[in-house]
Amino acid sequence: MRIARFLSAAACLFALASAVCAAPVAPAGRPMLTVDARGHYKAVYDIHSDEIAAGISKGLYYARGLYEAFGKQGVKPSQLDVHLVLHGEAAQFLLVDDTWQQVRGDPFAVNLNAKIVQDLLDLGVHVEICHSVMKAHGWTAADVLPGVTLVHDGYTRLIKLQNDGYAYIGGF
Repeated sequence: MRIARFLSAAACLFALASAVCAAPVAPAGRPMLTVDARGHYKAVYDIHSDEIAAGISKGLYYARGLYEAFGKQGVKPSQLDVHLVLHGEAAQFLLVDDTWQQVRGDPFAVNLNAKIVQDLLDLGVHVEICHSVMKAHGWTAADVLPGVTLVHDGYTRLIKLQNDGYAYIGGF
């Protein structure tokens, strides 16, 4: 009987310690706000610049970081509904290698963004390209990475998603 109580208490302590270790750690004496791990979250990224971070599009890089940040707080990718709207100079990051090489003027260039785009698509992210930018550059659907959705234009898409309750994340 005592052994059963001891094992039960030890199991409870172990579970409690595991939960504490898994939780985000705040600086001593400071509370840390976190998200509800059971919640569902909607966001739209406005990605329009050709800025680079870690060798890829800064916007794509930070979008991937969003999944990591939510994951550290117990939120699964299936609880996130994220759209990435690439327009302006950023649209080039969604091109297949043949077209990327033409844009770069380098017959050996490889679009390093293709891997992260596929990773994001695999997580359930909606990656979208502005058709107006495509038309302006003479790109067709065949020039765009598989799985990327064509939208009429970036601005109206951003407005629609914001009207549908998606949190706007800009600056990329």
